[in-house]
Amino acid sequence: MIRLAVVSGKGGTGKTMVAAALADTSGVPQVLADCDVDAANLSLLLEPRRLTTEEFRGLAAARIDLGVCRDCGICADRCRFGAIVRRDDAWRVDPLHCEGCGVCAYVCPTGAVSMEPRVSGRICTSATDRGFLAHARLFPGSGNSGLLVTGVKKRAVALSEGADLLLADGPPGIGCPLIATVSGMDAVLAVTEPGVSALHDLTRLVTVCRRFGVRIFVVINRFDLVEDICARIEDYCEREGIRVAGKIPFDPAVVDAVREGRPVTRGDSPAAEALRALRDTLFAELGLP
Repeated sequence: MIRLAVVSGKGGTGKTMVAAALADTSGVPQVLADCDVDAANLSLLLEPRRLTTEEFRGLAAARIDLGVCRDCGICADRCRFGAIVRRDDAWRVDPLHCEGCGVCAYVCPTGAVSMEPRVSGRICTSATDRGFLAHARLFPGSGNSGLLVTGVKKRAVALSEGADLLLADGPPGIGCPLIATVSGMDAVLAVTEPGVSALHDLTRLVTVCRRFGVRIFVVINRFDLVEDICARIEDYCEREGIRVAGKIPFDPAVVDAVREGRPVTRGDSPAAEALRALRDTLFAELGLP
């Protein structure tokens, strides 16, 4: 099974639009994963039917046993995040500020503080017309999204029996969620656009992805808006030995498709034609039919 992640160095490049188009036109048995757990949008374009939902427990949070607490306040003095507050004449933990570091439990002289797992998101399995979809939602204010991404990937692998392709819609940027997405992949498709900041972020993204030994491909979205910067991106890719697998023109049909909640490839337009050509080029490189 080929494992392919669609990623981007910055938000707003059209990454999810490209991922949905590849899922729509792949034509091979596949399983899908939305690894952008902070803002999972792939399901908006694929009309999923929810099958299962389970809690995701990330970093532990502190809890104070008031029956054991001697009201010394040492834990509050040592908490650098201000998570232990005085309320109703007792020390209590504010879960929105607790970072799960465990210092309070370490310094408590009576053992009144314990660290307990907390629910910080949900992992879901859905069925779509293009295969199973593993996706998740990280609750606002919760951390450890890299661990949740790993959970989504594990769920997708569990659903991949008989699949020739695992297609992941990755997160933007180069942080922990991106690293968790790229780890274990065979190839990444970096979606960029003709902008100075986009080119800068593409170079950072390539640097990170190369650490994982994956094959790197690039697609330039809205390439015809700023042709000189598009040429700079192509020159960069040529110098780095990176295949530009496709270029997608600016097309109002893309906006219409997203508004209607469908992949742009379910219609005929210049962007849809370019995305189908991207699929053919990319799959040929990856050895997929």
